[in-house]
Amino acid sequence: MSKLKVIPEKSLTNNSRIVGLLAQLEKINAESSESDAARYVTSKILHLAQSQEKTRREMTAKGSTGMEILLSTLENTKDLQTTLNILSILVELVSAGGGRRVSVLVTKGGSQILLQLLMNASKESPPHEELMVQIHSILAKIGPKDKKFGVKARINGALNITLNLVKQNLQNHRLVLPCLQLLRVYSANSVNSVSLGKNGVVELMFKIIGPFSKKNSSLIKVALDTLAALLKSKTNARRAVDRGYVQVLLTIYVDWHRHDNRHRNMLIRKGILQSLKSVTNIKLGRKAFIDANGMKILYNTSQECLAVRTLDPLVNTSSLIMRKCFPKNRLPLPTIKSSFHFQLPVIPVTGPVAQLYSLPPEVDDVVDESDDNDDIDVEAENETENEDDLDQNFKNDDIETDINKLKPQQEPGRTIEDLKMYEHLFPELVDDFQDYDLISKEPKPFVFEGKVRGPIVVPTAGEETSGNSGSLRKVVMKENIPSRGDEGEKKSIFMDLAKEDIKDDRTLQQQPAPGFTAETKKDCSLPLTVLTCAKACPHMAACGNVLFEGRTVQLGKLCCTGVETEDDEDTESNSSVEQASVEVPDGPTLHDPDLYIEIVKNTKSVPEYSEVAYPDYFGHIPPPFKEPILERPYGVQRTKIAQDIERLIHQSDIIDRVVYDLDNPNYTIPEEGDILKFNSKFESGNLRKVIQIRKNEYDLILNSDINSNHYHQWFYFEVSGIRPGVAYRFNIINCEKSNSQFNYGKTVFFPN
Repeated sequence: MSKLKVIPEKSLTNNSRIVGLLAQLEKINAESSESDAARYVTSKILHLAQSQEKTRREMTAKGSTGMEILLSTLENTKDLQTTLNILSILVELVSAGGGRRVSVLVTKGGSQILLQLLMNASKESPPHEELMVQIHSILAKIGPKDKKFGVKARINGALNITLNLVKQNLQNHRLVLPCLQLLRVYSANSVNSVSLGKNGVVELMFKIIGPFSKKNSSLIKVALDTLAALLKSKTNARRAVDRGYVQVLLTIYVDWHRHDNRHRNMLIRKGILQSLKSVTNIKLGRKAFIDANGMKILYNTSQECLAVRTLDPLVNTSSLIMRKCFPKNRLPLPTIKSSFHFQLPVIPVTGPVAQLYSLPPEVDDVVDESDDNDDIDVEAENETENEDDLDQNFKNDDIETDINKLKPQQEPGRTIEDLKMYEHLFPELVDDFQDYDLISKEPKPFVFEGKVRGPIVVPTAGEETSGNSGSLRKVVMKENIPSRGDEGEKKSIFMDLAKEDIKDDRTLQQQPAPGFTAETKKDCSLPLTVLTCAKACPHMAACGNVLFEGRTVQLGKLCCTGVETEDDEDTESNSSVEQASVEVPDGPTLHDPDLYIEIVKNTKSVPEYSEVAYPDYFGHIPPPFKEPILERPYGVQRTKIAQDIERLIHQSDIIDRVVYDLDNPNYTIPEEGDILKFNSKFESGNLRKVIQIRKNEYDLILNSDINSNHYHQWFYFEVSGIRPGVAYRFNIINCEKSNSQFNYGKTVFFPN
């Protein structure tokens, strides 16, 4: 029997010592030498790996063959102690150093070798406990780094081996813990999760978790994480619902919530919520959650957690579950089609408009069946690698997260070079605005009186008021309106507001147009260009009615110019109307209200509106200072969700009174002074119905586009009766936008 010659350690440096030991181990492996020498060398390597970080770095460094030698020895050796030594070395290597060392082990084929070792070790009866603990510990660490780990484990039959070990050793917590960790890794694969569920893994998890107990908290935590991963499979979630486990999870959560007074087991409580979150991904789970009074349970427990900031993960997860499980209610509308209808001369063959026209009148198009088919018993038979988390389908993880996660990363359809021609219109394409002072350091107070008895003072919205803006220019316009007989020859009149730097002593340039004359004082500095449009619009000839034809035209309620519009015959028979004066500071000349109303009369519109939106197109007076972006208060989203949950829990507090209804022309507007007044009966207004929910809360339902049943992507309406200092809430419940500028600090300005 030849004895292996061992080099004295004192004659080697630390670096060369590990190199020498690895060389000896490689030689032993090549010569199939005796197991005693392999035990000795591996024990020395283990001692160095446990005591020196330098050794661990060198064994996993780029170009090092240490990992290959260890794996080769592990694959070929038959000695149990040598195997345990190498497994202990691998545990030391992957436990420290982050994911890079784990990746090195995966790239060297470690996953396949360890799974094969697990198969061989399971053939022993009973299997060696220490060997199983070591193998499962390493596999649980390297599994997430191996993209093909789920397939490899299933092919090698490792799923049932680990599951049977847990079933047979429920009281052996030292062995069960790494097995549960590996089951959690297996469950990340949907096919593996279904296979494990058929073999009773869900029932097994509920044997491990239970009511509050101070013992084995780490084991319960891992079991809950494993259960949450398993329940992401629809098959396993249905199995849990059928066995009544949703009620069990809620009972366990309440028990932990009551007994965990010092909040030391927050991770366990969160694990229970994660399991509830997974099981409520299916419709059956959401129904079981509602039937088990889950909304009230999570609402009450989350409200009790608000006082402790460290419990925010519990509050946020509870909010996500409640928002997902909130029952869908039918929109209080007779149909989701637009309230206005216009018969198209040519109906498309396909598309949403064609579907709209072909829909039978008796079909109820308001019913939402979007999630009625999500419980079909279909699971993927083929393996899908890197499967996205099922929670991503709900896009609910935006509560109290970094605002950058809410901002959509969108790429323009054309390159920046192609868009440079629009730079003067959209400076945000090339400018980051870091050098601009967007917020005035000393904002001036802005006061706007609702009733002005004199001319309107309209400062320029795009420019700051200059130093000599105190001297106002007065523009007086006269408009000759043709009679009814000349109406067919009447042409649209537009004003081209050109910006030019002209000296103050230059007179206003006039360009005469048919039926229109303009007179100005000499101190007006900007040119006024009056154009006529002779281009015919044949495609508009049969579309709707001429807006305001034969009816009185008026600006909105905020108009304070004092311009009076007379009755139909008088207005059109008169050769002129009263002069309208508008005083403006330095800047472009704005619209004259009479001229603006006359232009609007040519609008073709399906709804017969008689009111012109104001001050959107004329006379808007912006604040004289730049307003800062609103900072989002902490917890505002989950607070709004909690208020919605209260509508379900405390239904007696709901008023449920219709205060605006476009579908019902006979509805009466309540006369109470504290009820807001809504209006959208003007061009492009899209408010359809308003329901008062609480004293200062209203549900707003938007109207579809004409000949459409969708496109609710903006809101445009008028509201009055707002009291200063009172907070109101508007729930725009059928808006289709997935994101909004309101998420980033945009606010709505309500003039006094």
